[in-house]
Amino acid sequence: MMIGLTRMLCTLTLAALVLGACGEPASAPEEELRAWVTEGMDGAKDKERRKLVGMISPSYADARGNERGDIDNLLRLYFLRMSNIKLLSTIEEITVYDDTAAKILMTIGMAGTHDGVLGFSADAYRFEFELEKDSDEWQLIAARWGELGDELQ
Repeated sequence: MMIGLTRMLCTLTLAALVLGACGEPASAPEEELRAWVTEGMDGAKDKERRKLVGMISPSYADARGNERGDIDNLLRLYFLRMSNIKLLSTIEEITVYDDTAAKILMTIGMAGTHDGVLGFSADAYRFEFELEKDSDEWQLIAARWGELGDELQ
């Protein structure tokens, strides 16, 4: 059950990003990526599973063996279980490659209420997202994550 919840939380990571402006002005691709993450974050808070899955490439695959359909099923389960979802995120780094590929490294705190024994769950994870720009849209193609302080997998 915890592994499934972890996978679900990883998917919610798509939806996480509150960026502070720092240093140099953001490039157009960086601005697009920030908007993409903000859209995902809003989708997760509103439990809009289809919107989030639409942000994932059909060819998505990660080192844990998840594909796009697996993430869809995890989101479905997570949203059914959680009554309320709160996200707090910090972007550590955005790297853009040739304006068509990118990597986002970030930390996300996630909390939610549910009908379980304690009625509340909270975790913090570090994520690395790989994205590709396809037909003017950024799509998640892979992700690695781990609990805060652990190695990314």
